[in-house]
Amino acid sequence: MSRNVLNACMAAAALILGAPAPAQDAGPAPSRPFYGAFGLDTAGMDRTAAPGDDFFRYANGTYVKNLVIPEDRARFSMFDRLDDLSRARTRELVEAAAALKGAPKGSEAQKVGDFYSSFMDEAGIEARGLLPMRPFLDLVASIADRTDLARVVGETARLGLRLPLGLAPGQDLRHPEAYTLSIAQGALGLPDRTYYLDLDNPKFGEIRKRYVDHVAAMLALAGLDQPRARAEGVYALEAKLAAVHWSKAELRQREKRYNPLPAAALGTAYPGVDWTALFAAARIPAQKEVNIASPSAVLGTGRLLGSEPLAAWKDYLTYHLLAWGAPCLPRAFVQEAFAFKGKVLSGQPQDQPRWKHGVDATTAALGEAVGKLYVAKYFPPEAKRRAEDLVKHVRAAMAQRLANLAWMDARTREAARAKLEGFTAKIGYPDRWRDYARLEIRPGDALGNAVRVEAFEFQREVDKLGQPIDRSEWGMTPMTVNAYANSSWNEIVFPAAILQPPFFDPAADPAVNYGGIGAVIGHEISHHFDDQGRKFDRDGKLSDWWTPEDIQRFTALTDRVVQQYGAYEPLQGSHVNGELTLGENMADLAGITIALDAYHQSLGGRPAPVLDGFTGDQRFFLGFAQVWRSRYRDAELLRRLTTDPHTPGHFRPNVVRNLDAWYEAFQVKPGQALYLSPEARIKVW
Repeated sequence: MSRNVLNACMAAAALILGAPAPAQDAGPAPSRPFYGAFGLDTAGMDRTAAPGDDFFRYANGTYVKNLVIPEDRARFSMFDRLDDLSRARTRELVEAAAALKGAPKGSEAQKVGDFYSSFMDEAGIEARGLLPMRPFLDLVASIADRTDLARVVGETARLGLRLPLGLAPGQDLRHPEAYTLSIAQGALGLPDRTYYLDLDNPKFGEIRKRYVDHVAAMLALAGLDQPRARAEGVYALEAKLAAVHWSKAELRQREKRYNPLPAAALGTAYPGVDWTALFAAARIPAQKEVNIASPSAVLGTGRLLGSEPLAAWKDYLTYHLLAWGAPCLPRAFVQEAFAFKGKVLSGQPQDQPRWKHGVDATTAALGEAVGKLYVAKYFPPEAKRRAEDLVKHVRAAMAQRLANLAWMDARTREAARAKLEGFTAKIGYPDRWRDYARLEIRPGDALGNAVRVEAFEFQREVDKLGQPIDRSEWGMTPMTVNAYANSSWNEIVFPAAILQPPFFDPAADPAVNYGGIGAVIGHEISHHFDDQGRKFDRDGKLSDWWTPEDIQRFTALTDRVVQQYGAYEPLQGSHVNGELTLGENMADLAGITIALDAYHQSLGGRPAPVLDGFTGDQRFFLGFAQVWRSRYRDAELLRRLTTDPHTPGHFRPNVVRNLDAWYEAFQVKPGQALYLSPEARIKVW
């Protein structure tokens, strides 16, 4: 299904009441760190490696050598380890909610329990076959003209699908106190346009062949005749869509994605689409203005909607509806979907057990209903306080860096300081939880529940149009192992679940914590000043508040970042895309730089103790490197190199080669693989 996978933990008793249980204080911090004697897994290092040649191996070599990627994983990292922990906790608590009898109808307990139980009822799903999907398949089959096609596109938007256009109510980038409707290029069956357009890489060629096989198999399972010919038509149509799509690197350029247009001019400016019929089917009220987020792609897609045979569009929509609904369809669909998306695209040998998918689906559907309970059980007030203190210290270090930047004009520095002072840090969980009162969940209706969840979320977004911005909202749930920066709201957000070892351990040495979660905090803060974040002012408005000279000097530095990372080749023949990953690579560089400053300031002028032979700075850098422990299957690595704005985890510790303190800490010398001369080290902040 289309919603993001979110892991959660919850307490059944609080679900019955439909309100958060009081947070339980976990008591004093544990007396011993999770890893080793002071927070580092020293046994997982490979001390035969020279830090200056391969710092990742030095920090993680023994651990990675012994790491076997689970059969139901395409990658295994520290994020995945914590994800497994959340899932295991969640399974017990969700199953308790599902087993609970007598939960009041309409309560969060009833909704969570029935959603999970319905998803797990494989026998019932098998017995119903394609019947729950039939109304959507019949709707597609009934398309007789371009107006009908537009209506079905609008209907699928309410399922969270972008077929073949994306409709997304969101914040107006130039007027940050208002919502607007954005129209953008839609989704493809393969992960990115590159899979269609790169005709030289044989890996992509093999995937293209397997994709056609997969589409044919899905259509055959649905009982359509001539499935192979239809599948070839679906691929041909998607290849034409891919040809007009923007690349992921182009989509990063936020100012290029802001193109307001009077709604009345849509039909003239973007022909081929019956926009009135589409919006009516999506239940989007009349708008005075819309934003076109990728103009040439929307124009090209509209022309294809107006020119390509209706039969091809019907087969395209049929396949994508089946792919979307596969988790709630009979096992043959589940197996075929995994055979392509899991095995072919990611190299994953085995599908995950049904309960994992059930936990994921339930927490994705009712994320904040379970999130409030995760907080009550697993995130005591003391954890929030400690995290807030860390943010305060790292933020102060960033302020000091901004005050002393030689390449930034004094006027821009003052505006940057004001922006930093004005941003919000959200820690752990929302102050106000989402209301699921209007969401209906029925027992024994897995696909119907998925449909209602998507419609509920889509309508919730549509209802924002014309309303004031609600800045209390979160883009992640508390149990998400991640963090983010929102430039439009000038905020950084750290869900509760990332505040665990190896990122943060209250019993660990401070140097290790500053290298772990401290660098993550610095990373997110710096996003507000990276190549895209810098385009937003203190109020979250897309605006040019840097001088042209500042931009020129800054771009000269970022060009070097692109070049440095573009030289890395994690997979033979496939390099890191320096343009696509620029923002994240800059944030890694800024994050570790700022966190090191914050760690040094925390010492208050006292020398750091030496622990087990490691100096404070050594522990800091090792704490950073051990956060990025990871292994990938080749197909997954190729997918991420093509689509992910993050450099693969095992290359992210290489950022240390730009910090003088790292050279001093590990006595890195000329001639070693990671050595850069002082003038070649990139110093942005």
